[in-house]
Amino acid sequence: MKRTISAEVGKGSVNHNSRKFKAANVDPERTHLNIEYCNEPIKQVYHKLFDEALERYNEKQTRSDRRIENYYEKIRTGKQEKPFHELIIQIGNRDDTGSGTEIGEQAKVALDEYYQSFRERNPNLYVFSAHLHMDEATPHIHIDFVPFTTGSKRGLDTRVSLKQALAAQGFRGGTRGATEWNQWVLSEKKELAIAMFRHGFEWEQKGTHEEHLSVIDYKKQERTKELAAVEEKLTDKSEEFKVLAKRINNLEDGEQSYQDMEDKLAHDPEYQLPEPQGLMSAKSYKAKFAEPLVKRLKKLVKSLLVRYFKVQDSYYRLNKTNGELYRDNEGLARSNDRLKEENTALRDQNKDYSLLRKVFGSRQIDNLVAQAREAQQAKRRQRQRSYDNER
Repeated sequence: MKRTISAEVGKGSVNHNSRKFKAANVDPERTHLNIEYCNEPIKQVYHKLFDEALERYNEKQTRSDRRIENYYEKIRTGKQEKPFHELIIQIGNRDDTGSGTEIGEQAKVALDEYYQSFRERNPNLYVFSAHLHMDEATPHIHIDFVPFTTGSKRGLDTRVSLKQALAAQGFRGGTRGATEWNQWVLSEKKELAIAMFRHGFEWEQKGTHEEHLSVIDYKKQERTKELAAVEEKLTDKSEEFKVLAKRINNLEDGEQSYQDMEDKLAHDPEYQLPEPQGLMSAKSYKAKFAEPLVKRLKKLVKSLLVRYFKVQDSYYRLNKTNGELYRDNEGLARSNDRLKEENTALRDQNKDYSLLRKVFGSRQIDNLVAQAREAQQAKRRQRQRSYDNER
């Protein structure tokens, strides 16, 4: 079953996430079904992460006004960085994956599996608060984290930085739409999609995301589209076959009508010449019986000829259409088989690719793919230069 994945920036209301206070959209009778993975005080987290770096920084300062007394307060009141960030990630919506439903429970299992490897995937995002909520409309997870970088040459050598934290994990900004954050969120969606697949879900991607898909994902998506188009054509051809069969039945009914007409001509009194009555002259007999019969026969023959030529034309066109439909159907059937084979192969490749990312780590595999792409592009540029030089 297909379900969407929603990922958005949360407000970071840790008290709400931990249910120290409950909003109007919370069902208190279901709160016990929530999962609290961790919930550390943010100030303690800052002491744990930055106190040693802060001490080293302050020791180097010769001016007292450059010393930092409270690193958390400096970040909280500053404008460059936020003290922490929150990601809210959800499967489906209230209409198709509501909390309290069987599908909602499946989504809970998939979300839980996704979160279990979150910290391992994101070593530069310190998760201090994480909660899976089952007491709102749809199952979802709030993940609150402090992004940090180490080995910095400016300020504290370990400091808060979302951009540098994500860069350390392999996400480097490119175009305006492909920021570090957007790249990372897409990567997390793919990780959730893998967990979803293991629990009976398929990721339904809304809109056009081809520019973000891996080559394998893109090919698989395109083959799926082609397969759907072929199946739609097969359905259309099936309807045409039904119409054709109906016309053939009409032709068979026409043959029966022709047989009935033949019997009528042989036996119906309307088309028989009666015996001459008494001393009726030939002239009277001709005028009274023969000529009216000839007129009826001429009219009948004319009607039969018109029907015959219509049937013959229809029969010719139906034979031609039947041949075309047969050839089209054979071609579509071959295309259908080919696309199914390609789709199966791409699905297997995608599973292998996902397994590689899980075993060796997303960042390492993505780096290898990036290196391979760069090598291909370098070869293309070299061939183009060689071609230009020859000209």
